Amino acid sequence: MRVHPHTRFVLPDSLNATEPPEARGLSRDQVKLLVAEGSTTTHTRFDRIGEHLRPGDLLLVNTSGTMPAAVDGSWITGSGVAPVVVHFSTALDDGTWVVELRNGGSPMFGGTTGDQVELPEGVLTLLAPYQSDSNRLWRAKPPVSDVLGYLQRHGRPITYKYVGRRWPLASYQTVFAREPGSAEMPSAARPFSFELVSHLASQGVLIAPIMLHCGVSSLESHEPPLPERYDVPAHTARLVNWVKANGGRVIAVGTTAVRAVESAVAADGSVTASHGWTDLVLGPDRPVRVVDGLITGMHAPEASHLLLLESVVGGDTVQRAYDAALHEGYLWHEFGDSCLLLR
Repeated sequence: MRVHPHTRFVLPDSLNATEPPEARGLSRDQVKLLVAEGSTTTHTRFDRIGEHLRPGDLLLVNTSGTMPAAVDGSWITGSGVAPVVVHFSTALDDGTWVVELRNGGSPMFGGTTGDQVELPEGVLTLLAPYQSDSNRLWRAKPPVSDVLGYLQRHGRPITYKYVGRRWPLASYQTVFAREPGSAEMPSAARPFSFELVSHLASQGVLIAPIMLHCGVSSLESHEPPLPERYDVPAHTARLVNWVKANGGRVIAVGTTAVRAVESAVAADGSVTASHGWTDLVLGPDRPVRVVDGLITGMHAPEASHLLLLESVVGGDTVQRAYDAALHEGYLWHEFGDSCLLLR
């Protein structure tokens, strides 16, 4: 049974960010920042986030890079051929991929095992539904073995209906991106600039890498995240434990960083080096154990990510933050404004 977030709101279309802040005359780090700590809410700008961080605080940043994961094709079915966009979501260990088929901005359902999609350089074959209770996502055999190289030749960034036009892949990368593998941008880190990172380091804020490759989201049905590949390096695990022992705060940059580090928590509460697949879903029945704060974008109504936010700071704080963001005209989604939530 799906658990619904405590946080409830209605998002007007006017608050969907339809283009990057650079197209609105702002630098990446000049988007709005809402800081919520307990009952206190502060409105500022992202390039002033250092005013709300302390020397010895640790930022965990996701180093996964965004793939140009959308490829145009033709879906061959028993009733004919239909135009389709294939979203390459997740590389599986056996060389197959999790994919989503979309058309006109919406998921395409009704596929059958063995269906083929004509793509540049060959065909993609649907092998089986990836979830037993849904055929939104499929396990599929791609047309080539080197899918990352293939996507560089033929793909483009995944976009949704609220984005007004196509933007280059650079618009979907963060300054921390090192290893391509995310179908959608780990967008919480997008407002960071190299200059801001340098400034934070100079004031004693620590930064450590963590990796989680983001699969495709479920904007329509708000399903919880599926298993995703992650890596918590040994040096990051040691630094998290040192910061916690010395009274610093561990602040995750994005829900992906929260999910990764919380997947590496041992029974005694310490963080250990860990990698593989995580199916951890955080929420009221599984609160965070390590993270003290979260930098994140603004999530859609009913999104499962809201449960994760509530697991960090509680539903009342998230509700106050979102009410304030709506009142002040914050922008939503990957090109929108940002929020710092502190316990």
